[in-house]
Amino acid sequence: MNKLPNVTTSIFTTMTKMATEYKAINLSQGFPNFPVDERLTQIVSRLAFEDVHQYTPMAGYPPLLNKIQTLIKSSYNRNIIPETELLVTAGATQAIFTTLLALLKPDDEVIILDPSYDCYEAPILLSEAKPIRVSLNDDYTPNWNTIANAFSEKTKMIIINNPHNPTGKILNESDLENLESLLEKHPDVLLLSDEVYEYITFEQKHISTHTRTKLLDRCITVSSFGKSFHVTGWKIGYLIAPEYLMKEIKKVHQFLVFSVNSICQVAVSEYLGLVDINEISPFYQEKRDYFRSLLKNSRFQLMPCEGTYFQVVSYADISNENDVDFCKRLITEYGVAAIPISNFYADGKDLKLIRFCFAKDNATLEEAARRLSRV
Repeated sequence: MNKLPNVTTSIFTTMTKMATEYKAINLSQGFPNFPVDERLTQIVSRLAFEDVHQYTPMAGYPPLLNKIQTLIKSSYNRNIIPETELLVTAGATQAIFTTLLALLKPDDEVIILDPSYDCYEAPILLSEAKPIRVSLNDDYTPNWNTIANAFSEKTKMIIINNPHNPTGKILNESDLENLESLLEKHPDVLLLSDEVYEYITFEQKHISTHTRTKLLDRCITVSSFGKSFHVTGWKIGYLIAPEYLMKEIKKVHQFLVFSVNSICQVAVSEYLGLVDINEISPFYQEKRDYFRSLLKNSRFQLMPCEGTYFQVVSYADISNENDVDFCKRLITEYGVAAIPISNFYADGKDLKLIRFCFAKDNATLEEAARRLSRV
């Protein structure tokens, strides 16, 4: 039996494979290529010789849970109970997968806002639930009337991604108020808030669901140390949810991974005592501004980037090709890999937009821009 008949090789795998074959600069996949903070690597180096290599408790390494509690308090002035409201996960994707498997039942409906990251739909389908894909406006703002009309008596959950991948858009105060009003009319609907880029924001500041008291009793919020600390390969994240939901999530977690990489948990716990989380946004804003300045004389039109480490550009003035073909030609003829935005839509909507990752060292960005200026 084929449970995911429409799932094929992801666009990220396809573009990365092509980038390797053609020796192109890979700005498609969202991973940094610059060194990790030496303070963190030094911690890991020391811990390799210490007794931290066995299972941690299922919910997470206790000192790390306490550090996350402190982080949430300092970042959002929210008090959480680590023992009952917090779970360390093997990356944000596992957090999302576990949450959906734990909380969905057959025939439930889940509203997803397109363009959307590709990890949401599979666990919904595996739960025999139904994804309801609702497109954002073409400027990537939510149309709350359209979203409201997508709700039905079967709606179990809505998923938001803020800051938003792939577009870099951030929900504003009005958006959060509209979301609160909508959910007040549907008291049984849950909210899954994917906030993995919460510490990578620029002029428009991130408004977390952690700060919305009207949402806390029904919200599962997902975060990522891999994104925040440039260690995507560590696959370490966490989720926060009210106790009645966390009990169900932990039931699945214990049989899916049970516990997360011990040395990474201990290392992050120590590192949180050293790093200033507020340094992350300025670091990436400098990267964003530099990359944008390198592309300003190209034929690409730069779209707004309010958060994340992704820059969306329009190639409408360059070609009428669909975005997948254009991205493939970028690789084969110009040696730069990007991601076509149409792959984030259920209906393949093509607005002639592609996504670059600027979480790269300056030399990589400079060479990529040099090649792109020839397009």
